[in-house]
Amino acid sequence: MGRFLNKVVVVSGAGSVGPGWGNGRAIAVQMVEEGAHVLALDRDLDRMNETLALAQQAAKASGGSIEALACDVTVSDAIKACIDHAMARWGRIDVLVNNVGGSAAGGPVEMSEAVWDAQIDHNLKSVFLGCKHVLPIMAAQGAGAIVNIASTSGLRWTGSAQVAYAATKAGVIQLGKVVAVQYAKQGVRVNTVVPGQLHTPMVETRLAGQRAGGDVHSLLQARQARIPLPFMGDGRDTARAVLFLASEEARFITGTEIVVDGGMSVRCD
Repeated sequence: MGRFLNKVVVVSGAGSVGPGWGNGRAIAVQMVEEGAHVLALDRDLDRMNETLALAQQAAKASGGSIEALACDVTVSDAIKACIDHAMARWGRIDVLVNNVGGSAAGGPVEMSEAVWDAQIDHNLKSVFLGCKHVLPIMAAQGAGAIVNIASTSGLRWTGSAQVAYAATKAGVIQLGKVVAVQYAKQGVRVNTVVPGQLHTPMVETRLAGQRAGGDVHSLLQARQARIPLPFMGDGRDTARAVLFLASEEARFITGTEIVVDGGMSVRCD
């Protein structure tokens, strides 16, 4: 406890589409549990109700805090306004977690250009803009940690054609490597967490309808069958990797990735 005591942490995509442990919710709550002051961003404030309730409960014991702002992180002025708010409120930003993302089905033939463009904005431009507005602050401080959230779809085929999602998440990984080298001398570390097929609220609310005719149990079975470990992780597993990479425990780690997928991406079938 207390690894992030009085640290200022900005987390995008901190809400969730349903009850349970989505990546952003788990990251925000665990940061507060460790004493951080968290600025939680999401396009839909209603999605942050559970996040705020859990984090505020944790704050009673940790000394941390959470504040929520509505923000479309694909819009430069919107993310800048949130970063400006954090600076006015706390005077520094120690950690940025770029967590926004989502998939769309289809390969180049099936996918419309509009969906392709939207995927680029949602999954990759959002990371670019978060870095754009936070890096000058961290460089001036001489310290900071950025953790981007990618996906195993950016590493390999993961069961369905989602070409834009795969391409953008691969882009997130490489963006992190380039920025890590560029800003290393200024004390800023940049790393990526690469989650696999987790049991998050998105499975029930979105993916089951897209891929299994609404049959959540069938979809979970198919996803579990790809995972060597005998259980499926959730957003809390992503969050633990984020907290490690953002902490002083990882002070000599930059420009790399932690894959959180139960071994899925290293099996050959």
